[in-house]
Amino acid sequence: MSRGIAYTSSPLLASRTPLWRSKFIVAAIALGFAGLAARAVYIQVIANEFFQKQGEVRFARTLELPANRGRILDRNGLILASSVPAPSIWAIPEDVERDKPRLKQLARLLEMPLAELDKRLEDEDKTFVWLKRQVDESVAQQITALRLKGIYQREEYRRQYPEGEAAAHVVGFTNVEDRGQEGVELAFNKELAGRNGSRRVIKDRLGRVVEAVGETIPPADGHDLQLSIDSKTQFFAYQKLRDAVTLNKARAGSVVVLDAITGEVLALANYPSYAPAKRQNLSGEQLRNRALTDTFEPGSVMKPFTVGLGLETGRVTPQTLIDTGTGKYTLTGSTISDSHPNGVLTVEGVIQKSSNIGTTKIAMQMQPREMWELFSQAGFGQKPQISFPGAVSGRLRPYKTWRPIEQATMSYGYGLSASLFQMARSYTVFSHDGEIIPATLLKSSEPAVGVRVLSARTAGQVRKMLQMAAGPGGTGQKAQTMGYSVGGKSGTAYKQIGKGYGTARNRKYRGWFVGMAPIEKPRIIVAVMIDEPSAGQYYGGAVAAPVFSEVVQQTLRMMGVQPDVTVIPQIVAQAPEESF
Repeated sequence: MSRGIAYTSSPLLASRTPLWRSKFIVAAIALGFAGLAARAVYIQVIANEFFQKQGEVRFARTLELPANRGRILDRNGLILASSVPAPSIWAIPEDVERDKPRLKQLARLLEMPLAELDKRLEDEDKTFVWLKRQVDESVAQQITALRLKGIYQREEYRRQYPEGEAAAHVVGFTNVEDRGQEGVELAFNKELAGRNGSRRVIKDRLGRVVEAVGETIPPADGHDLQLSIDSKTQFFAYQKLRDAVTLNKARAGSVVVLDAITGEVLALANYPSYAPAKRQNLSGEQLRNRALTDTFEPGSVMKPFTVGLGLETGRVTPQTLIDTGTGKYTLTGSTISDSHPNGVLTVEGVIQKSSNIGTTKIAMQMQPREMWELFSQAGFGQKPQISFPGAVSGRLRPYKTWRPIEQATMSYGYGLSASLFQMARSYTVFSHDGEIIPATLLKSSEPAVGVRVLSARTAGQVRKMLQMAAGPGGTGQKAQTMGYSVGGKSGTAYKQIGKGYGTARNRKYRGWFVGMAPIEKPRIIVAVMIDEPSAGQYYGGAVAAPVFSEVVQQTLRMMGVQPDVTVIPQIVAQAPEESF
């Protein structure tokens, strides 16, 4: 039987508690409440913005609404580049269902080894990983049908290039982020790209949108761009250039077609080329836009400018006689040669026979400053004013440094350099009655406003000489075209090997032809360059002139230009060789 103990009889309970202890406990409790209150005020009032941002970081997302990139069109409205929907595949590694059979199917659809897919999915700490960007719509649908947990899709756009290799160097291409990397895609990226929009949303941990918050900014699609290029002319020029490079076992080639009235670029093609949509394992040889980026010593295609200056200054007339002797001429200890002895030639004959000696004798009547000014006015040594990446200025040294032999060699195209595009534009001086006109890649319906370089009379006289050079007895007879009168100048230049031009055993050449048609009222200018032909022929009149002929005939027909001659071109079996 237990006994009860009275409260007052317990020594412990009966002892008196110190007053300071109770006060301390009460103070500690009050201090704790004050700390909590201060923390609450700090979180909800003072640092409210910071903690709201931290919450948003974990759940709020800004979704980018991609703008549709503008189309690139040719002068007739045909599509050269456009964007199509191309879903991109991504995953949350920790959520991916490890179903081997379906993962194998996924790897096959993504065109990657299963081991690589497993490697991308092995880091389960990641909440986002790209599996493949911009797949075909049919592939995306098959991936959706797999119903693999943790695999998602994002809508993106991919560029398509219907003209493929033929227009690659003009149009260029974009990267996976849809930004221009080459050609028109790069030059006009700002206009084509537009402006992306955005939408602020709340997402759950699986990336699913729970609700939209804030304002949605709609995307602004890029503007369409209409080029001066004619896709049919471009394709035909590319085909004929490719065939010529292959036939002559050449390293490369380029062709430029200009509208002689408006300055519009109707075609600009290079070979070798590439497929803009398939750029794996490309080399610089394929990507380089040679017509604009590569410069060469132009050789004999410069002679019309030297002769034109002689005519303009009254030092010679078309019928002035020039004695070229036996084909050898010594100037300040250096020998200048013609490919054949021509004896006495008229100034017209100097162009027709492409005489280095005749051109030199005309040039040496002039001051270096006069030649330099004419060459500069014709665009040499200056970067072309065209909205295109990679265009180069070439080289034209100041006239004060010219020695007599250098003045002589420049008169027939050595000692200076130019791109094929510069050469094509420079010939607008002759096609446009003495005015050089600007070139453009954008469609224009207005005649170009030119800058006077030579008189209309001199330009007409040079056009007649160019017609003779492309006719019987000239070096460019293979440039003649059925139904249309043509005029132009062939050129053949040694390529530099180190500091010189190599020896007879290892020399390399470039063959050119630059001309216009119809000759009385030119509508187009065509420039052709064949680099390092090695099948036996290397003169510009033999390797480049046939391409000129075919491109001129096809282009003028497509433009609806009426034929101005009815005779069959008088092409001989072997055209005279031109001088270097």
